[in-house]
Amino acid sequence: METRAIVKGVRLSAQKGRLVADMIRGKPVDQALNILQFTQKRAAGIIRKALDSAIANAEHNDGADVDELRVTAIYIEKATTLRRFRARAKGRGTRINKQTANVYVQVGDTPAKK
Repeated sequence: METRAIVKGVRLSAQKGRLVADMIRGKPVDQALNILQFTQKRAAGIIRKALDSAIANAEHNDGADVDELRVTAIYIEKATTLRRFRARAKGRGTRINKQTANVYVQVGDTPAKK
């Protein structure tokens, strides 16, 4: 049984989020939560909330045993870019791109897919 949680439009670069996601892929949820708690990256807090939501969904909707859950899949995709402009010299403007991402976390009691 697989249960997932999705967080869309997070103000996080997908590239920076993937560094944290790679650390917990395939691990049991208690070990994954422990890793995220002590990781000093901004993405760790965002991914932790998504993982907590996926665990709660599995427990409430599917009646899963929390002790047997594993992170079967986690991936972070690039979402829409917020475009802002900043004034520059001689009446010009420069675009500032603020990246956003979508976080997908899937937990289940089956082993992780390779």
